[in-house]
Amino acid sequence: MDRLANTIRPYAWGSATAIPRLLGVEPTGEPQAEMWMGAHPGSPSGTPRGGLDAVITADPERELGPRATAKFGPRLPFLLKLLAAGAPLSLQVHPDRTQAEHGYADEERRGVPVDAPQRNYKDPNHKPELICALTPFDGLCGFREPAEAARLLARLEVDSLKPYVDLLHARPEEAALREVLTALLTADPEEMAVTVTEAAAACAALGAQGGETGAPWGADYAAYATLAHHYPGDPGVVAAMLLNHVRLEPGEALYLGAGVPHAYLQGLGVEIMANSDNVLRCGLTPKHVDVPELLRIVRFEASGPGVLRPLAGEDGEEVYETPIDEFRLSRYVLTGGAGPGASRELTAATPQILLCTAGEVRTGAVRLGPGESVFVPAGETVEAGGDGTLFRATVVA
Repeated sequence: MDRLANTIRPYAWGSATAIPRLLGVEPTGEPQAEMWMGAHPGSPSGTPRGGLDAVITADPERELGPRATAKFGPRLPFLLKLLAAGAPLSLQVHPDRTQAEHGYADEERRGVPVDAPQRNYKDPNHKPELICALTPFDGLCGFREPAEAARLLARLEVDSLKPYVDLLHARPEEAALREVLTALLTADPEEMAVTVTEAAAACAALGAQGGETGAPWGADYAAYATLAHHYPGDPGVVAAMLLNHVRLEPGEALYLGAGVPHAYLQGLGVEIMANSDNVLRCGLTPKHVDVPELLRIVRFEASGPGVLRPLAGEDGEEVYETPIDEFRLSRYVLTGGAGPGASRELTAATPQILLCTAGEVRTGAVRLGPGESVFVPAGETVEAGGDGTLFRATVVA
């Protein structure tokens, strides 16, 4: 197996302290948003044998195994991350595979440069993802029921929001959500900025009241007020009010499928996703928002946030079940130290990345502390033991 040397991405929304605290190092003073573990060409992990992307390219069947290579091709189909949000990320959705293939082919045909700011599809792949909280973690995920969203907006008592409240009450679910989101994203920017400012002030007042008079949405209003603080005047602030606000406790997770609008707001987590850079933004960003394409991709259906809790197996593996095959995330909470029977057999016919997030874990001869990881080629014998938490990322093949 190979100990990984991983790149930390300094995106502006990143926390300056969360990843350094996990790693046990001094903060640099700069945001440290994501630590990437995998073979993504943007920041492939280093190994003693070279970059992980080059290692896999040199002999994909040996590194990935024949089953994974046959199913996903000669590449690692997932990217594992530590994600540390110190400020809200953009409100966004991801396409399904067919949408990505068509969108990518269309932009290639039209000659849109892959690095152009208005480019939507960087590759022909879908981007399902899962985030598992290591600390309390706030996010937005999926549409509220229209009637609930209408009540939440009405309680703000902002006159310019009343037409949206009326639409949410008057139309069937899909039409209501589509028409309101469309109206928000195509409204006059100056008029919408005034609406957002008034709504933000009302959210701040209701959020400050807390769970008593602010119930049932006190925490939600506080979160929307925070969004407005970071993105004043952005129509995405009101669009976010159509979505479920959720707080994950450590160990809980969210799965984000195609077409589901979402945003991460604050917290530290382990994220895993299919290897893709396809993002369509709805707001809370200075980047390009392609409203027509966004509206084609979004699934206008109400749903709960669907908080996932791991399912425990007989060997202590706790699995976060998802409906896709490009990744499979699980964890082991190891408490056996070095005693008899303390190790767990992790040998698999598929490639694995093992990440320690707490304590000290032994993976074969390699000792891992928090934030340290290894790549295990398919079929290589590996056992894990110690006292700590180990996340296991692999594929279903």
